[in-house]
Amino acid sequence: MQIHILASGSTGNAVFVQMGATKILIDAGISNRRIEKGLAELGVNISELAGILITHEHNDHINGLDVMVRKYKIPVYTRGRTWERIGCAANLPIECIKLIDDHFTVGDTEIEPFGISHDAADPVGFCLYHQQKKIVIATDLGMVTPVIEKALTGADLMVLESNHDIDMLNNGPYPQFLKQRIRSSKGHLSNWQAAQVLARIPHKTGTRVMLAHLSQHNNHPALAEKTVRSVLHDAGLEVGQEIHLYPTYPARTVSQVI
Repeated sequence: MQIHILASGSTGNAVFVQMGATKILIDAGISNRRIEKGLAELGVNISELAGILITHEHNDHINGLDVMVRKYKIPVYTRGRTWERIGCAANLPIECIKLIDDHFTVGDTEIEPFGISHDAADPVGFCLYHQQKKIVIATDLGMVTPVIEKALTGADLMVLESNHDIDMLNNGPYPQFLKQRIRSSKGHLSNWQAAQVLARIPHKTGTRVMLAHLSQHNNHPALAEKTVRSVLHDAGLEVGQEIHLYPTYPARTVSQVI
């Protein structure tokens, strides 16, 4: 089982996951060319993808979808209300448009979407299961709900939003309305909020956490990792033993193999 975050952040998001023989892309928020290049560096052709999962309709999650699906005819899975907001849907082959419910299968991977709090039509995260292994994708979270905590519990690996440092956001250059949107319950999760949920949920020893969707203006990887590490240490959890942390980047692939 392996995961490769091709891009993560406000400029675009794309995550490649292989569980068993099944190859899946989660979000296509960078250009088709960048996705082709990123996968090629991993020895994968886009045509090998069994499906694309879309968390929500914001452009940084669907930017490359139109070209990629028309070119490769890959099935795309997301909520019905999300499809209504994806402008390129009318251009896509009808057989590629897949509506999801609470549980579905792609290849030999079981997938459970779960609702998240974000300013989109019907945003979701995803739990992916294969042979007793569990990966969770949970970004673009305005807040952590009991549903999200349940989804994260027991993950072998999670991609968890750690978007901003609160002080950097408050004192930074963004206009006040944008700061309020980011801080809101339908915005993005701070480093401190990410750390708090990690400290309180039941987890497997050795859980790997990829800190994702880091703001380029209101955060940086070392600060995100330092903040989360500090909160976990205060909660009695040893980073590097009980939990492993890995920052992600907007234009650099970060990989984990389980």
